[in-house]
Amino acid sequence: MSNDIESLVSTEWLAQHLGEDRLVVLDATRHLPAANRDARAEYEAAHIPGARFLDLESLTDASSPVPQALPSQDQLSERLDSLGIAPEDRIVIYDDSDVKTSARAWFTLISHGIEDVAILDGGLAKWKAEGRPLESGTPDFAPVETGGVFSPERVASKQDMLENLESEVHQVVDARGADRVFGTGDDPVHGGACGRIPGSLNVPFGEVFNADGTFKSRDELREVFERAGVDLTRPIITTCGSGVTASVLLFALHLIGEDDARLYDGSWLEWSADPDTLKAQGPA
Repeated sequence: MSNDIESLVSTEWLAQHLGEDRLVVLDATRHLPAANRDARAEYEAAHIPGARFLDLESLTDASSPVPQALPSQDQLSERLDSLGIAPEDRIVIYDDSDVKTSARAWFTLISHGIEDVAILDGGLAKWKAEGRPLESGTPDFAPVETGGVFSPERVASKQDMLENLESEVHQVVDARGADRVFGTGDDPVHGGACGRIPGSLNVPFGEVFNADGTFKSRDELREVFERAGVDLTRPIITTCGSGVTASVLLFALHLIGEDDARLYDGSWLEWSADPDTLKAQGPA
């Protein structure tokens, strides 16, 4: 079998390959505060056999002015080393989160130059629904020293977004629910006002999934974006509340071959907090 894996793997595939040398499974579950759930405790109680806990919630650059920013090069290198992940390893990521945080972990890794990364289609929920094995506790693995990763790429800054308001080179696609993007009240997730970056299109991240949490087909994904007015021949920047569900759209775009899309990591948390940025509210 090739060392490379597809970007999206099924529960059946993982069950067949689980335990293979150089295959690492990561639990990238992270919950919104309102969920009142403890991702680490849930992982320790029941996870896919051999899976290691990424602790995605702590994998942010606290020194950055961007809220909940992607980790720095050094941070990610240290985390991967501590988890015993070597450059030649194949990585499969899953989550059990309502906001599908495996996509955020996927983008974190690939933006830092780690290429052999896949998402488990349907996540832990599908694995459990099929009655597949689980284990508790924490698996044993040896830390490594890999020599680091690259600096993150495909990330747009607030300055990039300000310039895009003038140039309109990139389409801005917001992954939040329509009530938050086009509403006028308070944002029910992050607080502050509802609204959007002027000119934003809206593809709520949940629309890229089937009822069982698996990703829709490539043709269906294309239809989801095109129905929202997205021109898939033009450059795209995705955004959301804090950069998490925008990563879901990036993965969906990746599945249909659109790998030039970028992430506005600061997203609405950063944009809405700046009194000098232009905001749009209400219907488009």
